[in-house]
Amino acid sequence: MKRFMIAGTNSGCGKTSVVCGILKAFLNQNINPVSFKCGCDYIDPMFHREIIGIDSHNLDSFFCDDNTLKYLFSRNSSGDISVVEGVMGFYDGINGKASSYEISQKLNIPVVIVIDCKGMSTSIGAVMKGFLEYKKPNNIKGFIFNRLPESLKDYVKSLCDELDTEFFGYLPYCRNAVIESRNLGLSSDTEKIREKLDILGNTAEKTIDISKLASLSDDMNFPEYDDIDIKKICSLKIAVARDKAFSFIYPDNIDILERLGCEIEYFSPLDDEKLPEDISGIILSGGYPELYAEKLSENKSMISDIKSAFEKNIPIIAECGGFMYLHEYIGEYKGVGVIRGKAFRTEKLQRFGYINITANKNNLLCNKGESIKAHEFHYWDSTDCGKDFRAVKLSNGREWECIHSGENYYMGFPHIYFYSNTEIAVNFVRKCKEYHEQN
Repeated sequence: MKRFMIAGTNSGCGKTSVVCGILKAFLNQNINPVSFKCGCDYIDPMFHREIIGIDSHNLDSFFCDDNTLKYLFSRNSSGDISVVEGVMGFYDGINGKASSYEISQKLNIPVVIVIDCKGMSTSIGAVMKGFLEYKKPNNIKGFIFNRLPESLKDYVKSLCDELDTEFFGYLPYCRNAVIESRNLGLSSDTEKIREKLDILGNTAEKTIDISKLASLSDDMNFPEYDDIDIKKICSLKIAVARDKAFSFIYPDNIDILERLGCEIEYFSPLDDEKLPEDISGIILSGGYPELYAEKLSENKSMISDIKSAFEKNIPIIAECGGFMYLHEYIGEYKGVGVIRGKAFRTEKLQRFGYINITANKNNLLCNKGESIKAHEFHYWDSTDCGKDFRAVKLSNGREWECIHSGENYYMGFPHIYFYSNTEIAVNFVRKCKEYHEQN
């Protein structure tokens, strides 16, 4: 299983640009890569999938135990080579967990560190030595130097020799290939982004040793693991919201639903008039409904259909953006009205990070007292976040109440990942089966 990780010294060092350049370079050479992103991020995998056109998945050691992590990496490594993009700085995580370093150790993945060289010269060596020696053992094999002036190329090569590590190349600064922040999703100007990625790919072929990267794992065995058996329990259809407003979907969540026997039919709350026919469950995905709130509010037939489905007790999961859509108002625009309240903009991230949520009552996904791993990432908030679960933030122990839940619904800001506990997916599908059999 050919594989390597591109990690970074810190967030914003350019690892996404380097990864995109490498992925495009592989495609240019008729090598079929698949990509992975460490952590719970939706944006980078979506970026790889929608813009570059390759499969992309998450690797998250908070959500997944060691066996599940190995199993999913193996299951999703369907191409010629697997390219893993790290999260934050290589050693950064939560209380020492869920870091790129931890994932590289668990999966025995060779690592290349990206250093942003803007504003540095001889200090580059101190950064290299620090990362190589900070924590051992590690799988760091060498470095790629981002925004490196041509005049320093020979110098960083000599640093690699001096520190007995590999020089894998560099990316020079190129104004025409700068990829802006994607915190608000993919740019509507996808052709312009593709042009930038073409530049990155062509540059990477010239300045990064692609063949050396491709052979990095040749002498590194992949750890053993046990298969995860998911038994089919039904044959029914689940409607999943997917469009520009609702785009945060873990492919592995879809995978487990399909393995349980569900047919997935995607629909657009923005553009479709009604829900798909003959469905037995609904998932309202996360995303950016606030950017399309006016158009969503104007699609009155879809709003009416979703509200009617809720009143008929069809099982519904609504996460973050999907939860916002169910409010009476998203800002000044009308929503579905299932949640009696208003979703409103704030100036900073709200309750950001990994959490454990414990049920205060029996509900669609679990029983009272049972816990689910989740995460939150949102600037918007609600006048009624719910109080059917108790959340505890892992990084600092902060607690709060959240989520509206009942026998047939789960609606709140926290995102969930089915492979963290397959029983929550099974419970959802069983409720969908009950609905299917009664209707």
